[in-house]
Amino acid sequence: MKPTDTSHPDYFHQVVDCQWACPAHTNVPEYIRLIAQGRHSDAYLLNRESNVFPGILGRVCDRPCEPACRRGRVEDKPVAICRLKRVAADHADAIRAALPTRGAPNGKRVACIGAGCASLTVANDLLPLGYEVVIFEKLAETGGLMRSNIPRFRLPPAILDDEIGMVVEMGADLRLNSPIESMRELLEQDFDAVFVGSGAPQGRNLEIPGRYDTDRIHIGIAWLESVAFDHIDSIGERVLIIGGGNTAMDCCRSSLRLGGKDVKVIARKPRNLLKASDWELEDAEEEQVEIVLNHSPEEFVIENGKLVGMKFAQVEWHDDGNGRLKAKTLGHVTLPCDDVILAIGQENAFPWVERDIGIEFDQWDVPVVDPQTFESTRSGVFFGGDAAFGPKNIIWAVEHGHQAAISIHKYCDGDAMTERLPHQMRLHSTKMSIHEWSYSNDFDSAERRLMPHVNLKERFKNLDIEVELGFTPEQTLTEVERCLNCDIQTVFTDRLCIECDACIDICPVDCLTITANAEEQDLRQRLTVAATNPEQPLFVSGALPQTGRVMVKDENICVHCGLCAERCPTAAWDMQRSELVIPYASDEAKCQS
Repeated sequence: MKPTDTSHPDYFHQVVDCQWACPAHTNVPEYIRLIAQGRHSDAYLLNRESNVFPGILGRVCDRPCEPACRRGRVEDKPVAICRLKRVAADHADAIRAALPTRGAPNGKRVACIGAGCASLTVANDLLPLGYEVVIFEKLAETGGLMRSNIPRFRLPPAILDDEIGMVVEMGADLRLNSPIESMRELLEQDFDAVFVGSGAPQGRNLEIPGRYDTDRIHIGIAWLESVAFDHIDSIGERVLIIGGGNTAMDCCRSSLRLGGKDVKVIARKPRNLLKASDWELEDAEEEQVEIVLNHSPEEFVIENGKLVGMKFAQVEWHDDGNGRLKAKTLGHVTLPCDDVILAIGQENAFPWVERDIGIEFDQWDVPVVDPQTFESTRSGVFFGGDAAFGPKNIIWAVEHGHQAAISIHKYCDGDAMTERLPHQMRLHSTKMSIHEWSYSNDFDSAERRLMPHVNLKERFKNLDIEVELGFTPEQTLTEVERCLNCDIQTVFTDRLCIECDACIDICPVDCLTITANAEEQDLRQRLTVAATNPEQPLFVSGALPQTGRVMVKDENICVHCGLCAERCPTAAWDMQRSELVIPYASDEAKCQS
């Protein structure tokens, strides 16, 4: 194998698995260290650079970082990354004075459709550059699906108002109760670019017998919106939620707070195939929601014009031989109910976008969008968030907003949108003395802290009681020490190595090997411990001066303890913090100037 090029930003970035997995590439280890030092405001501001909404995401993020967390490779549970983000948000001082302000007007106007996370991110990035940003929102309040579809007991309105306010206060022209009913008419106005961040606002229907014979069957996201804006304040005692995603979990838990006594979630698939996050399922079951698996809806049972139940096929699943699951019906069952809520997915809906104005749609009626620039097939019209590629989650929409803002800025300046600044990297020494580092490198064997909750009796009194209380100071101090500091890299200088094997002897996870070089497949198998994860690159040094062999490190199992650097008699190993430098629209503007 060729020596590893550690100067390329992606190499060490891939080693920081949590940051690599985050769509917005939030610098997780650094903000956890700042929390450990009690620097909550600095941790919040570092978060905000990439994810814009730390307080919101610290409560409701889908947490793609946590399954990737290296802590999960040495024990069952990853670091509570998301909940530590909330700690920074909850305990930060007043930080508005540290935020960017509206730049000197540059004469360019941008329209953003929808006041959700994607549009707000575009505004956040363009306002400091002097753009006039007009945000059109059809509802009477900001937040989009964050406000209308995430229950208040998970995401308090005050948190939404505060963090959205930080963006609007930069100088955005926010127009509530202003639905866009014609894209053609909007394009005729004096805007230099248009960004569509309208989400995926249409819930999927279930076309089976009895669907239109009662008014007690509800579309999940529309029902949640009605609950959010106090248009619905009650529901029947027996409620069936159809679906197995996070929307279904929000529907069932909301039902309990509106009068539901017997609430069941009915899913077609087995538990391991449900789309709901594990913690969402756990919270629902803690509240005595029954999760009924392998039941396929067949019919709504209507008697004398009244919904009384729902008929299901009981199924089991097997592989059809081509890698696809096929259901076999074992029997049928009818479950009684007073209301049914359909939470079986969301779809894009663009009835207000005329089909003859140059914006192409694919066979699923989704706009054709360039995945790098986020521009549609009509010049100057951009899409992001769920409106671009269908339902994902908030952190994806934020990243779409960052990238779209870069494209909009380049478009308005007449520059090529595909020519973007690359990611860069900084390496910082952590050396305080010969064998002492400026970070806590002792392995803490503590288990993941459990989030304290409002007790079951109290939480159902109304919709506004936030169930999760946040970590206590003691829990925070324990949880931050569980982070393995994966951005503190083991930097190796091959010319200094004397091949004494001291680093290999002391490594607690046997991730180091000195051996003759070979092709990667061969080399992976004859390391001290065979390297089995092809997704994680091996580090391979240049030829060592004594024997010409190479130092090989399996990045997949390294826990960044620094013992190799502490033991090395020649300082061939060093511990250095890698920092990924991500360009935003402001950086592109500086580069142009």
